Amino acid sequence: MNFIDEALLEARAGNGGAGSTSFRREKFIPRGGPDGGDGGKGGDIIFRVDQNLNTLVHFRNQKYLIAKNGHSGAGNKKTGQDADDLIVLVPKGTIIFDALSDKVVYDCCEEEVDYLVAKGGEGGAGNFRFKSSTNQAPRRHTPGWPGDEFSIRLELRSLADVGLVGFPNAGKSTFLNSVSAARPKIGDYPFTTLRPNLGTVQIYDTSFIIADIPGLIEGASEGIGLGLDFLKHISRTGHLLILLDPQNTESSIEEQLTVLLNELKTYDSSLLDKSIWIAINKKDTLSEDLIAELKTKLDKTLQLLALYPKGIATISGFTGDNTNQLLGMIAKEMTGGEED
Repeated sequence: MNFIDEALLEARAGNGGAGSTSFRREKFIPRGGPDGGDGGKGGDIIFRVDQNLNTLVHFRNQKYLIAKNGHSGAGNKKTGQDADDLIVLVPKGTIIFDALSDKVVYDCCEEEVDYLVAKGGEGGAGNFRFKSSTNQAPRRHTPGWPGDEFSIRLELRSLADVGLVGFPNAGKSTFLNSVSAARPKIGDYPFTTLRPNLGTVQIYDTSFIIADIPGLIEGASEGIGLGLDFLKHISRTGHLLILLDPQNTESSIEEQLTVLLNELKTYDSSLLDKSIWIAINKKDTLSEDLIAELKTKLDKTLQLLALYPKGIATISGFTGDNTNQLLGMIAKEMTGGEED
């Protein structure tokens, strides 16, 4: 299934049904009064969270959400039938924006909540509503009220506790594959990951969700590469784990860290207020002397950047070496307690 995390839609709630003009026509009642019924209410457009969905792909070929109109009233004061509401299912973490103002309408995170996006119009009044002492036979009714109509934009943002960030080929997918049941696609070329992968990690008595955010590169905050398509997913995570690749022949770990932090800050400076952990990956390919040298360079870079991470580790996503220790540190921070 394709991963689609944005959709632009026109939402049109149903119009209310028209009221009716009618008079009683019964035997032995020569002066039957007005008995035109009211129109029925138009259908609402309601969004609901479906935990079985993880993409907005079902909106790929859908541009309009249109609820049905209410039925017209009838004689004998019969009210027109209300139209059924249009129920729209979306994944947890879907944000609904007003497309014109770009203001958030709803942040759909609760499964038991109805998110009313567009309200159906009320039905019109039948002519019996207009009967008075001075107008015993009104021939007037009103049309139904129009339903709400909005242009909306849907944006799916991954709901995860920890956002895993790093350059392409930093080994994020391998790491997630090692520490969780997630099975992301793994390859030796940039941008293997074309969508955020989520994995649930169980460490000691704690479990949390890690989101493997596709590789960031310089200029991502300006839309270069996969850029803005995935930076937004990081904003929903409570913590950040930065994975550095010592085998990258084009960028040292100091350069990688500097670029990643700059892109995060440029996109949203509050991202750097999150709890941050740093991991030098691919320990299985490094000598102890080289590890010591890398840590010294990294410490200097952190001082220059005035960044004080919660913890620094050297790990191997491939062999799993030191991954439990790293995850234990994160779990301890998240629970505010001690590791078992």
